Amino acid sequence: MKKEQKTNAMRILEKAKLDFKVHTYDCEEFLDGETIARELGQPAEQTFKTLVTVGKSKNHFVFVLPVNQELDLKKAARAVGEKSVEMIHVKEIFNLTGYIRGGCSPVGMKKAFKTVIDQSAEAFDTICFSGGRRGAQIEMNPKDLAGLIKAEFEDILVSENH
Repeated sequence: MKKEQKTNAMRILEKAKLDFKVHTYDCEEFLDGETIARELGQPAEQTFKTLVTVGKSKNHFVFVLPVNQELDLKKAARAVGEKSVEMIHVKEIFNLTGYIRGGCSPVGMKKAFKTVIDQSAEAFDTICFSGGRRGAQIEMNPKDLAGLIKAEFEDILVSENH
């Protein structure tokens, strides 16, 4: 097995002395989160994706939600006190966060953006999310994650009956 390539996210978690596990998988190009969850044998509702948005104010916000769910832009805007938010363009991700699509972690972005984690994460002892590069997932306690990145838990998902 090749030596684990540490990402900025992993170094930050180590420095903060937080418990986490790294799960790796083979990945040459972008894979969607549900595929990654299946590859790693993890439940989709416990595997989270990181989405970056821009508000009417031009401020950027990060939302962390289960890979099998959709972000409700109205709920997301309310959660961060904006009139509206929209997804940023894929080509903006790297310059803004330092991460590429499919490897965007809520930990260790170039700048600390206001972050909201879907409240469903609170039901789990651990959640998985991008480790900061394609092919790596971090598993850790969601409350530890929220404390580290100063995130709040809110309902940000599109409702089933929407």
